[in-house]
Amino acid sequence: MRGKSAVAYVFLTIVLIAVTVIINAQSFGKIEGVVTDAETGNPVAGASVMVVGTKSGAMTGVDGRFVINRLQPGSYELKVSHLDYETMTMKAVTVRTGATTEASCKLKKKKSQDLGVEIDVKSEQDEFAVCMDKSLGVAQAPAIGIPRCVLREGTGYYPPVHGGNAIVNGEAFDAMFFKNYGVNPFVDTEDDHLSTFAIDVDDASYIMMRSYLNRGALPPNEAIRTEEFVNHFKYSYPTPRAETFGILFEGAPSKFGQNCQMLKIGIKGFEIADENRKASNLVFVVDVSGSMGREDRLGLVRKALRLLLDQLTGQDRVGIVVYGSEGKVILEPTSIKDKNKIVSAIEKLYPQGSTNAEEGIRLGYEMADKQFEQGKINRIILCSDGVANVGRTGPDDILKMIKRYADKGITLSSIGFGMGNYNDILLEKLGNKGNGHYAYVDNINEAKRIFVENLTGNLQVIARDVKIQVDFNPEVVRSYRLLGYENRDVEDNKFRDDKEDGGEVGSGHEVTALYEIKFREFASSDRIGTIFVRYKNPDDLEDVREINRDIKRGDFNGSFDNCSHEYRLAACAAEFGEILRKSYWAKGSKLADVLDLAKSLVNESGSQELIELLGLISKAKEMEQQLAEG
Repeated sequence: MRGKSAVAYVFLTIVLIAVTVIINAQSFGKIEGVVTDAETGNPVAGASVMVVGTKSGAMTGVDGRFVINRLQPGSYELKVSHLDYETMTMKAVTVRTGATTEASCKLKKKKSQDLGVEIDVKSEQDEFAVCMDKSLGVAQAPAIGIPRCVLREGTGYYPPVHGGNAIVNGEAFDAMFFKNYGVNPFVDTEDDHLSTFAIDVDDASYIMMRSYLNRGALPPNEAIRTEEFVNHFKYSYPTPRAETFGILFEGAPSKFGQNCQMLKIGIKGFEIADENRKASNLVFVVDVSGSMGREDRLGLVRKALRLLLDQLTGQDRVGIVVYGSEGKVILEPTSIKDKNKIVSAIEKLYPQGSTNAEEGIRLGYEMADKQFEQGKINRIILCSDGVANVGRTGPDDILKMIKRYADKGITLSSIGFGMGNYNDILLEKLGNKGNGHYAYVDNINEAKRIFVENLTGNLQVIARDVKIQVDFNPEVVRSYRLLGYENRDVEDNKFRDDKEDGGEVGSGHEVTALYEIKFREFASSDRIGTIFVRYKNPDDLEDVREINRDIKRGDFNGSFDNCSHEYRLAACAAEFGEILRKSYWAKGSKLADVLDLAKSLVNESGSQELIELLGLISKAKEMEQQLAEG
């Protein structure tokens, strides 16, 4: 009898909860609609639909549709605007409890004098319409700063996101946010013989450069981080067997630096077999704001996450949070055994609304915290173009809430998508401070490289807060310069401060650092310096370890040409980056010399990555005059 009463009580509780949920859901209404071109009937993507007098609104997707959820019952006025169209309002749009109100509209194209361009609208079979600059009388590529007007999905060209009809400041693409961290100088060892920095395995800067050049434009110099050019390539360092890290040195007279030697320091982490990877609790935090509809960014995100799902096993769980104008949980943590349910949630992602990154990231961390399990991989994977315009929008504000979760062991990988309306500053800082990594995806092959070819390395961390300190021997070394790592600099006295943030290294990751060194004449000592590597055990942050190794004269060759293929490749990648970022130390360098070195490397190896590097240097060389003028 008591058992039946308990069952009845549970049943009644479930019914009451269900009724409450239904009542709450029905206390709001929503507005749906489609925005089309009044003349052609084509859908208008990227139109802003705002509820006047409120913060509610949405952005139309590539199909012209929009949805505005959770509106109190009442009568509203909608304001519909788009750069290429006349703004219009829809009045007396009535929202009823638990109902969907249809509110579609047709926009009239602005007159040519309003745009400053002459729209040449072609037939529906044409891929896109071309904007003609009246002063030139010819169609221009978007790299020159004349916007193109998209008529259909996938063309990749959009009007400036900031409004207006031209790209500002002579840039190739609008609303691209980068930070210039300067260029490391030569340092006299008499003033400072210690060089200290946090380790970095990211290569987003290299992929960003590739995306720029493949679109026919030079990347801005502040987008270039030399160390990420170097670390894009694999150098076949031997895998350590008994230690967490192996350390290798190789040096020779520098091919590009003046009157100096170049030292390459290679660090390789031990590898964990894919079948031995820890079980993972993943939370996908996906930006679904209106800007993610540009260039089909969200379409690439969906494909990338599908690739990732295919690599997971029954021990893994996935939850999904999205954010547009507001953050929203669309899938509670679900076992990969129910993969179809996860796939279904991913395929329903579509762009709309503003960009409340802070709320979306907060909800993602809350979900990760609830399902946190010690001994498992607890990781947030953020997919975004990085631009936030609602809520806390600055990187420092968003980073404040990350530290507590990072210290607990919830890591974050920030994966960037898109060109134009892209914030490299925020995404790089999130990846660094979130104790994960930062990557940029410009095509499906890059997604495969991140989510398929090195999934274990990108998910499972083998060392936390990794820092490097090189102690140069002043008796031998007169001065030195670290190539890159400007934004990962650590004060020398903080090297053994274990509260100081460092970098994270995943299974099998390689890290390469290059120094230009000027030796003293007639120095008798064989020791050039000592490298120290300090790191934490990711499973026990109180377990701090430090290893060191001396750098000897025997690590240096007498000729650059006699060095290993990997050494010359690192020098080639570094000088390419130094020239593109207009480093003071590369002001006399020529891309022709870098190109010749790349050709010789391709003749030796012929790997696809080297062939691609050769092609990119060639494209940059074609714009060498523009590079010199900028």
